[in-house]
Amino acid sequence: MRLFPVVFAFGALLAAIPAAAQETRVGEAGFESPPAAVGDAAWLVGQWSGTGIGDAEAHESWLIPSGDTMVGTFVQETAEGGIMFTEHMYLMEQDGSLVVKLKHFNPDMTGWEDKDGMVTFRLLAVEPCALYFHALTYRCADKDAGPAGGMVVAVRMRSDNPEPQELVFRFRRAAPAG
Repeated sequence: MRLFPVVFAFGALLAAIPAAAQETRVGEAGFESPPAAVGDAAWLVGQWSGTGIGDAEAHESWLIPSGDTMVGTFVQETAEGGIMFTEHMYLMEQDGSLVVKLKHFNPDMTGWEDKDGMVTFRLLAVEPCALYFHALTYRCADKDAGPAGGMVVAVRMRSDNPEPQELVFRFRRAAPAG
């Protein structure tokens, strides 16, 4: 199991990210995930749009649960408005807790991970309007406003830098189509 996504293409970008308060948490070796159910992530359901890598547009969508699994998609656009990459995600119950499993895809739909491979993030903590996985955070931007105040998603990246490197995505609820 890979605990940190390895994305070499973003090495130069990560080096240019200014130091800031860390959004992600990392569990100690052998940590146990707390009890949780897919209902703890219900606030994620819907369409989200905002900024991602290099302040380019990014979009994330989560469907209502199907049994013990929520299916999500993520799109990171280029500065020109094309697709940089996408992700297909499952937020699911596993061993009495939650995990996020995802696969990355290039614009031509070729995968980053091998056929049976995926990146898995195990749950560290559930807080009001926040889910903290090992190296991945989903939280309301303003806890008092709840999801209506937006969402922050952050992922810790593997790097040769001694300081943790994160990609931070800032989303707002997208207006319904129509």
